[in-house]
Amino acid sequence: MVFEKKPIASSSSQNLKSPLPREDTPLIGKGKPLSSKSKTFANVFIAIVGAGVLGLPYAFKRTGWVMGLLMLFSVAGLTTYCMMLLVHTRRKLESFDNGFAKVNSFGDLGFAVCGHFGRFVVDVLIILSQAGFCVGYLIFIGNTLANLFNGEVSMVSGLSLAISGLSAKSWYIWGCFPFQLAVNSIPTLTHLAPLSIFADIVDLGAMGAVFVEDVSLIMKQSNEIIAFGGLSVFFYGMGVAVYAFEGIGMVFPIESEMKESRHFGKILALSMGLISLMYGAFGALGYFAFGPDTKDIITANLGAGWISAMVQIGLCVNLFISFPLMMNPVYEIVERRFGGGRYCLWLRWLLVLIVSLVALFVPNFADFLSLIGSSVCCGLGFVLPALFHLLVFKEELGWKGWTVDVGIVTLGLVLGVSGTWSALVEMFSVKV
Repeated sequence: MVFEKKPIASSSSQNLKSPLPREDTPLIGKGKPLSSKSKTFANVFIAIVGAGVLGLPYAFKRTGWVMGLLMLFSVAGLTTYCMMLLVHTRRKLESFDNGFAKVNSFGDLGFAVCGHFGRFVVDVLIILSQAGFCVGYLIFIGNTLANLFNGEVSMVSGLSLAISGLSAKSWYIWGCFPFQLAVNSIPTLTHLAPLSIFADIVDLGAMGAVFVEDVSLIMKQSNEIIAFGGLSVFFYGMGVAVYAFEGIGMVFPIESEMKESRHFGKILALSMGLISLMYGAFGALGYFAFGPDTKDIITANLGAGWISAMVQIGLCVNLFISFPLMMNPVYEIVERRFGGGRYCLWLRWLLVLIVSLVALFVPNFADFLSLIGSSVCCGLGFVLPALFHLLVFKEELGWKGWTVDVGIVTLGLVLGVSGTWSALVEMFSVKV
């Protein structure tokens, strides 16, 4: 293993201390202010909660509400455990007298444990996951705007749509494209980062509006609901749940900025527990309110009115702003590997084009969440943390430790392969 070899001190330390842009480069400021327990809790909340929550009611419709809750809580517990595996692995590596620089990112950990191949695998998975999130953003924007303004589009631009053969969703995605090129051309995201606060407020506001609508509908009427959807949708539901809790790449910067890092495990567990309860309530209430009519994006079930329209438009603006923020790790990895760590405009534009093209051919938001959650997030969230922990602690682990780590790796691989196949089947069936 790489971390046991003294000669890497001269090479790996240079890589780990590289001044070039990296995927963990902070968006605001150059320092690393220490965070209180409350701020750490807020950082975990912001890192985890995202657009994936909007697909949970539809996932509950497919899996059944009891099965959906069980999967959510199981994934939350396993994700928390794997996050702590990464933290323990980094602390162990930094305790070695091998000349290691501080491990600042997931890619650094992959290099320290498995050399260049380890960093390459982590980089590829981060690129796929972050770009996948952005594909989901564009799908949401396109479908939401098409649902909101479909009547106006059909009256004003019906002839153009017929001639071009493009759907309303495609028109909106292409309409965002030139603006995304402009926003993603900004070399530094310092000026965009404060807007993430607005994005978080909109997220919470939208969830609150949906909660209120759900409760009012549940009190007025009852819908036919199912508790268990069967084994055939198990992997599909697991993929959506894994996507909803994906944020493992942020565990290092959050933990390293905590004033009392020895309490990080307790704060993380508390944060994940509350988030899982919020997710469970959001998914279950959304399904109870709309039953069999629950749509893949729950905001599409909101009735007509200016409040509903403002919530949906606000979410679209939120995701539009979040797009360059989420793509930032992708740009830094690609520019580090193909541009010598320097800003490269044409690479950024090419990546935005690829993401937009993929979004055009994916019809269902929740199905795509399941695909990314299964194919990529299982690898980042389960397989690699357990594998890195096993390789670093292999001489100290007893048979129980080996069993747990090997079991998590195996589970991650099974969920990844089976869930990917299940999600692809669902996406294909929609197209047919």
